[in-house]
Amino acid sequence: MGVGRAHKGGGNGVSTKWVSLFCISSFFLGVIVVNRLWVIPDLVKKEDESAALQKHHQVAVHAVANCEKNEGSNTAGDIYSQVSQTRDVIMTLDKTISSLEMQLAAARAAKADTEDGLLVRAELGPEKTRDRQKFLFVMGIITAFSSRKRRDSIRNTWMPKGADLKKLETEKGIVIRFVIGHSASPGGVLDRAIDGEDEEHKDFLRLNHIEGYHQLSSKTQTFFTTAVATWDADFYVKVDDDVHINLGMVGSALSRHRSKSRAYIGCMKSGPVLAQKGVRYHEPEYWKFGEEGNKYFRHATGQIYAISKDLATYISVNRHLLHLYANEDVSLGSWFIGLDVQHVDDRSLCCGTPLDCEWKAQAGNPCAASFDWNCSGVCKSVERMQEVHQRCGEGDGAIWHASF
Repeated sequence: MGVGRAHKGGGNGVSTKWVSLFCISSFFLGVIVVNRLWVIPDLVKKEDESAALQKHHQVAVHAVANCEKNEGSNTAGDIYSQVSQTRDVIMTLDKTISSLEMQLAAARAAKADTEDGLLVRAELGPEKTRDRQKFLFVMGIITAFSSRKRRDSIRNTWMPKGADLKKLETEKGIVIRFVIGHSASPGGVLDRAIDGEDEEHKDFLRLNHIEGYHQLSSKTQTFFTTAVATWDADFYVKVDDDVHINLGMVGSALSRHRSKSRAYIGCMKSGPVLAQKGVRYHEPEYWKFGEEGNKYFRHATGQIYAISKDLATYISVNRHLLHLYANEDVSLGSWFIGLDVQHVDDRSLCCGTPLDCEWKAQAGNPCAASFDWNCSGVCKSVERMQEVHQRCGEGDGAIWHASF
């Protein structure tokens, strides 16, 4: 009977032991399959990365092989030349993009200036057309109503007159204008005198600016704004009307910095901030520069300095936001703080009058500009400008033979 029962149980069902073994086996088999499927994406990813690395390696090896293959035909100098050319192309593209951006900003500013009445009157020629003539530099000689004799001393020495002034623009790319605004009573005797002088010489740039000694910072700002809207130049130069200039040397000095899009060129200094009232160059806002006795930030002396087109455009676009300090040269220097500006300290722009500039001229290295520090210009310039020109000048024909 017992044997019969055992045979029956084996024939009609599966024992619990085998069921348990089957379940356990299925579980482990599932784990193995799942893990296998989970690992496949990682393996595919790694294989792709490996293939990419192999491809880059093959490209690198191929490049090295090409270099080795061409080693006999390409010298180290050729390679350096190619690298330099590539860098120059990149820098040119960057400068072009920057120039286009600044031109757009300048165009907008010029339009706003015209609508606001900023451009009162300027001698506009080809620059009125859409494709304006390109100039090397525009020089603005800051002058006053009472400075007729100073202007004549300049016209009779280093500044070309009449047809030569126009020839200087067309052949050398140099624009020179006396810069002046108007009196507190527009149309009065002072303004009529300037109108008559301009009719005779045609060498003025008139600004929408009320003249006054304490308005020099505003006048300088208006000059750069008006000049950049009127002429398309690489540089814009401000000079006082009692400074002697050698135009050829100024052109040569500036042309060396054409690759600098944000150049600020002059005789750099950092003088004391004068807090005492009544002294010359007193700074009413001296407290902004820290403790009493502190010095100003680095800036160019005010007798003459030059800025590149991008900086002149920056002044034009942001003129309503730029603070005006009592001293014009300090104001200009403050406008560039925080900007990526290249300060160029060029001592040829601040030579002393004879004997300093004379010795340098005799040595074949005339100064670009000469004046006396103790007078902030040529002392007694009306009487002495001719003497300085004779002893320190580069020669009246030098500018026409200069190449920039």
